[in-house]
Amino acid sequence: MEEVVDHQARVAQFLEQFGRERNLSLPTLSAEGVGSIQRGSAVVSIHVLADRGVLLLLSRLAAAPQLDAAKATRLLTASFIETGDAAFALHPQTGDLYLRILRGLEGLDYAEFEDIVHSIAKTADAWDDKLKLELGDPAEPK
Repeated sequence: MEEVVDHQARVAQFLEQFGRERNLSLPTLSAEGVGSIQRGSAVVSIHVLADRGVLLLLSRLAAAPQLDAAKATRLLTASFIETGDAAFALHPQTGDLYLRILRGLEGLDYAEFEDIVHSIAKTADAWDDKLKLELGDPAEPK
């Protein structure tokens, strides 16, 4: 008989352990399977999509940036060589620019959870200010 894993409860435990080990007071994972962590100026949201078998980590970097071909190429190239496990993505409804990591929930252990949270948080913190300079911030008057 196959063991049924409650992925949301497992990720909730991982998030709690992550905060405890760093002496951080993190909000608990919501009933919808969403949590968050802040590192520097970057906020990473953690989404347990149990029905899809996926853990999704997102960090919003820019509000609907205007991307010409050169800027889009820069982001795609950076996704390939400079962002580690993370990749840039545009939200399909808002056009906002995110850094994201997708990982299947099956077989996910704490060490890997810790690694991908650290990876996206570090990368988002490094890129959010850099991209505001490169792309401009639509919220800021020009």
